[in-house]
Amino acid sequence: MRYFRGLLFLSFMLLFSLPCEGQQKRTSRQQYIDKYSKIAVEEMLRSGIPASITLAQGCLESSDGNSRLASEGNNHFGIKCHGSWKGRTIYEDDDRRRECFRRYSSAEDSYRDHTDFLLYGSRYAFLFKLDRTDYKGWAYGLKKAGYATASDYAPHLIRIIEENNLQRFDHLKTTRTTGYTNGVAYIIAGGGDSYRSIAREYNLFKKELLSFNDLERDEKLKAGTIVYLEYKKRKGPDNVSTHTVKKGDTVYGISQQYAIRLRHLCKYNNFLPDDTLVPGTTVFLKKRR
Repeated sequence: MRYFRGLLFLSFMLLFSLPCEGQQKRTSRQQYIDKYSKIAVEEMLRSGIPASITLAQGCLESSDGNSRLASEGNNHFGIKCHGSWKGRTIYEDDDRRRECFRRYSSAEDSYRDHTDFLLYGSRYAFLFKLDRTDYKGWAYGLKKAGYATASDYAPHLIRIIEENNLQRFDHLKTTRTTGYTNGVAYIIAGGGDSYRSIAREYNLFKKELLSFNDLERDEKLKAGTIVYLEYKKRKGPDNVSTHTVKKGDTVYGISQQYAIRLRHLCKYNNFLPDDTLVPGTTVFLKKRR
């Protein structure tokens, strides 16, 4: 709703402010997606609003969680008070000076209120006739319904979705335990699952799913096995640099634990995929400097 003003402000800050000691580090887009994708999926399953749309709006409206409304008011979607709002408020310049915006106790409350705002707002009713995988239809529908006045609002949402592959979240189902490691979406296999059956469930090719998990052939999966739904990363999570080998650890198992592509993990440590690991050994999760 107010992202243009926020973008201008952030551009000014980036151009004219110098980092200083003790300055709070900005949240990156990937960090934002990792943090809020779970609640976006939960809200999708509750309402039918595509998780990709919710996440893209959150990224755009809150400047990846870095805007004042998000950081001080937990308002991630730029929703104004309107006449029916009885909760706490925060004031910010938008179309006019010191406009009233909703203030929440947590970001999760903001996500839930965003769902209710669309779900119970009559002008958005037509959107719920769309399939939850039709993120383009939802993006243009939000613009048509007047969620934002910016002429490029829908293309901007679509660009965020496609650049970050957010549409992958729209296919997640209630029957699966899901999660995200190192920014990579995974599901937990149940008894009787195979890569073929999971690939069919998520509209993937079996060979594609095997490649995501550094495998060459299908096999019956043990219940509880992590299965990644997209390519793993070239290096480990930002906040973890090494892994200390425990009894039973394997090179492949570590690559799955941290969502690192097997060949990159081997390269960082001069391993072969079938090497036996000695407990206590330090395994590097990213390139050593």
